[in-house]
Amino acid sequence: MLVYPSGLDVSSSALRFLSARLREHRRSLGTRWRRLSPGRQALLALAHLRNGHPYVQLAAGFGVGTTTAYRYVTEAVEVLAVLAPTLAEAVRAASMKAFVLLDGTLLPIGRIAADRPFYSGKHKKHGMNVQVIADPSGRLVWASPALPGAVHDVRAARKHGIIDALAEADVNCWADKGYQGAGGTVRVPCRGRWETLSAGQQAVNRSHAKIRALVEQAVATLKSWRLLRKLRCSTTRITVLVQAVLCLHQASST
Repeated sequence: MLVYPSGLDVSSSALRFLSARLREHRRSLGTRWRRLSPGRQALLALAHLRNGHPYVQLAAGFGVGTTTAYRYVTEAVEVLAVLAPTLAEAVRAASMKAFVLLDGTLLPIGRIAADRPFYSGKHKKHGMNVQVIADPSGRLVWASPALPGAVHDVRAARKHGIIDALAEADVNCWADKGYQGAGGTVRVPCRGRWETLSAGQQAVNRSHAKIRALVEQAVATLKSWRLLRKLRCSTTRITVLVQAVLCLHQASST
């Protein structure tokens, strides 16, 4: 296999953050020696998360075995995942904003044996449902644990406790028609076909759409980590991957 130098469009602050966390983790374990330094292990994990390169390619590039590359990436992801903000922390931060934006996105996966619960009728593909909260500028604030793609957005939001948490904190939330009937502080467009709505309702929906559209920036931020664009791992690992990406985003944006 040929190996060549390549760039990685990740901020140096993310690399420093992950390197420091891995250094602390090794110190707590009492690790004396490893094939890769904390900095190189952090770079390996970032390359996997950002570009989605398979372990075989990463192993060749970093001069380690495929199993070692997998173990290093898994360790880094788990270290990051436990540091990701909780919903309570995200809502507390959101309470300082005028409102938040809520939307669900599908992280595509390959078909598996029990694929029916993972098939999203809305997106016409298999995947995992992740709820995203953004601030009024469209910046990513929080991403939920992953649920099977067949779970509807409003049901997912209720299951994660998002609606109740926002209502308790009295944080106004803008969402799309997928959250009809959510209640609490969640605002959704007027129901009905466009031609059957009054002029006032159409104006409300246009205004609502302009505000809510900014949440797509947060979704794009999440999926800028290319591993999440087509997941080939076990569905049980997707939540920790999302939490790791969320942690890295928060660390590099502060």
